[in-house]
Amino acid sequence: MIEIKNVKKSFGDKVVLQDVSANMEAGKTNLIIGASGSGKTVLMKIMIGLMAVDAGEVIYEGRDLVKMDEKELKDLRKQIGMLFQGGALFDSKTVEDNVMFPLDMFTKMSHAEKQKRVNEVLDRVNLKDVNKKFPAEISGGMKKRVALARAIVQNPKYLFCDEPNSGLDPQTSLVIDRLVKEITTEFNITTIINTHDMNTVMESGDHIVYMYQGNKQWEGSNKEIIFSKDERLNSFIFASEFLTKAKEMSMMEAKNSIGNK
Repeated sequence: MIEIKNVKKSFGDKVVLQDVSANMEAGKTNLIIGASGSGKTVLMKIMIGLMAVDAGEVIYEGRDLVKMDEKELKDLRKQIGMLFQGGALFDSKTVEDNVMFPLDMFTKMSHAEKQKRVNEVLDRVNLKDVNKKFPAEISGGMKKRVALARAIVQNPKYLFCDEPNSGLDPQTSLVIDRLVKEITTEFNITTIINTHDMNTVMESGDHIVYMYQGNKQWEGSNKEIIFSKDERLNSFIFASEFLTKAKEMSMMEAKNSIGNK
């Protein structure tokens, strides 16, 4: 679990985070959602240790990241996997070398051990026979799966995903959502996803934090979000007429189900 306690962050006179507190639960997909400028990206950067807080705490299993020295931060980052928005693969490296990169950087494993681990994670994300291909030779969805394989190659305790479905078609997005959720549950990872994608919210939102103008506006699950009476959250989630009708139908079905019991 990651506990965020009373975190504040400003840039000059602009307040970006205002006394934010929330929990990111282990073994679950934790989503941070909100409009552009809501503070969700800054909050994620603070959790990873890429940005300092003005005040507050970020607690990893009882240890405050804010108070960690360089050695402690380095040790923590070895337990963190990161899936970047664009994948951030090295164009000049093969798929195999991209996935192996963290092992080259942070472990003393033999080449044979690294090769075995790379094959394991590529198999886990349903990629075979692509080891020697370059990023330019594979599809967008495959690139995201390679990036996910690289993010989990060191068996992280914490997985951060920044807009994992960016640039993907709806069907491929669903594949990535389900894959991340499966891996989270299978390995009991604390996964944090920064997203605008409402399909991800409904498909993967075990635990959701909705940010509005630097504040935590709402916190709950994807099951609870359907019945939320928070007007700001509803305006964000159900912005289209289609989604509004889908919510109304879900609520009617729930009421009918209760009435028939």
